[in-house]
Amino acid sequence: MRISWGGPAKPRIPDSALPGSRFDASTAVPISSLEELLALEPGLLRSLSAELGVEEITARLCPALLSDNSVAILSLAEHVGSDQADELARHIQRCGYSMATPSRYVLAAPLLLAIARDQVGPRTPGRPNPSVRQHSRTALAQAFHDMVEWGVRHGASDLHINIRQGEADSEVKYTISGRYIAPQRFCRMPTSMLVDMLSVAWMDIRGGNGAVFDPGAEQQGSLLKEVDGRPVLLRWASLSADPGPSVCIRLLEREAGSIGLTLEQLGYLPRQVQAIDQAMQTEGGAIVFAGAVGSGKSTTLASLIARLAEDRKVVTLEDPVEYLIPRAIQNTVVRDFSAHQYDAFGIKLRALKRSAMNDVLLGEIRDKETGAAFMDLAGSGVNVYTTTHALSAALITDRLASDFIGMSRDFLATPGVLKLLVYQVLLPKLCPACSVPASALWEGKPVPAMRGRTASQWKYWAQRTAQRFGGDPAALRVRNRLGCPQCHTGQLAALAGYKGRTVVAEYIEPPSSPGFLESVRSNDSLAYWRAMAQDRSGAGMTSAFACAMQKAWRGEVDPHDIEQRFGCFEKHDSAAGLHAALVGRVSA
Repeated sequence: MRISWGGPAKPRIPDSALPGSRFDASTAVPISSLEELLALEPGLLRSLSAELGVEEITARLCPALLSDNSVAILSLAEHVGSDQADELARHIQRCGYSMATPSRYVLAAPLLLAIARDQVGPRTPGRPNPSVRQHSRTALAQAFHDMVEWGVRHGASDLHINIRQGEADSEVKYTISGRYIAPQRFCRMPTSMLVDMLSVAWMDIRGGNGAVFDPGAEQQGSLLKEVDGRPVLLRWASLSADPGPSVCIRLLEREAGSIGLTLEQLGYLPRQVQAIDQAMQTEGGAIVFAGAVGSGKSTTLASLIARLAEDRKVVTLEDPVEYLIPRAIQNTVVRDFSAHQYDAFGIKLRALKRSAMNDVLLGEIRDKETGAAFMDLAGSGVNVYTTTHALSAALITDRLASDFIGMSRDFLATPGVLKLLVYQVLLPKLCPACSVPASALWEGKPVPAMRGRTASQWKYWAQRTAQRFGGDPAALRVRNRLGCPQCHTGQLAALAGYKGRTVVAEYIEPPSSPGFLESVRSNDSLAYWRAMAQDRSGAGMTSAFACAMQKAWRGEVDPHDIEQRFGCFEKHDSAAGLHAALVGRVSA
């Protein structure tokens, strides 16, 4: 019999079945953690919500069968002494069960939700473990592994699971080559299954905030999987959005082959490689890599560290460790932003400074604490390598001095602190087997239109671009959206015509850039940009935009993809424009 507990028509209980007195809520036993729950004696077996027909109230009250066949009521604090809880106790007794002693426990909402879903059960071999539930957990764990495996095999950087509560289906997407893609294989995934799958996957999370997956909270953590014999680190970040939780899982192959690539293979130009090599050979100071999320900063940094001489002691401080770097002494510092964890971070940093290292990789600078750690290390004379989010090389110092990070401008402007500032972007590479000559755009041949230009506009654009940036219009190539056997990957039609990605980058060498450190100290980046625009000596750096154009002239990158990242080429056509001075500088 199913009973409605939320409406006005509550079941009538004979007076003879009523307890003699009202339950005293102060006698309920609080359970603050999963460990305390699993340590109960008699032990927890399973939820009785379905059997007793009370699933609709399990978000606040859940009847649980214990190992001595008695039943306890697990409840949120505000409901443990309610009329509804008393009514549930009477219903349990009417169904032939005896109440446990103690009879009621107070739990946090995530733990109560986990029990209601049968995600928490007995952990000793002697206690029953229903085969149906065990099979369900195994199937859900396998479904999650299949999603991770598919992403790794197709080169995805992220797996996205977007729950749409109240809808039958939810969304599974991947970030592959910088694009947000929904493979046909994972379309129309049942919402209830995905929620249960995430709950099972969360059980293996390390360093996570929360004993169980909580759809109503932001949670972070990591877990390690193995795909095709290779270790893959999954970095979990969930967002409590209005439609439901959105979980983004970064897929990091810890022994990724990209760490073994040279800077040239990653896409850096010869002069850029030379500048990085020179900075790495200089004792003391910091090299900072910047870019957007997913721009390959961590991969480049790991590649650099792996190439340091064997006689250098390298220590890393990361949150968490992403790539396994040969010979480096790597440290994971997981912060949940509690006072205790902040103390732990400070203790780790003090120990790090006493470890007599030559080089330090300091994960990512993203807040005041990591900013303070950078200042401490960079000011101590060691070589520091780190990353941050910024829009260009010239804006890295503005980011570090922002209110959110809070570094001192006087410190950043101190000679010897900043050795090299690098900004990088990842652009998709054209498939060399099927890309189409750009001349087809103005010769009337059937190729996809780009940015809505007419044939005559495309021809003018190519001629003007060649004059401005010194290239050959005949060398430009564009993407074949139909792809070919070498680049078409079946379900990933959105990536047909592409084969891999390449770095386009720019850099600033603060010690040899006249006026730069003074502009940092005075918070006047505009003056430096103007000086760059007026400088015709050729002493400046090759910008990320100009780097991309060089690759376009070599037929490696589609001009349309450059425009998507840097804006239409017309705005780079004016050398007097400040934006052109910032991201369109072309001196080689």
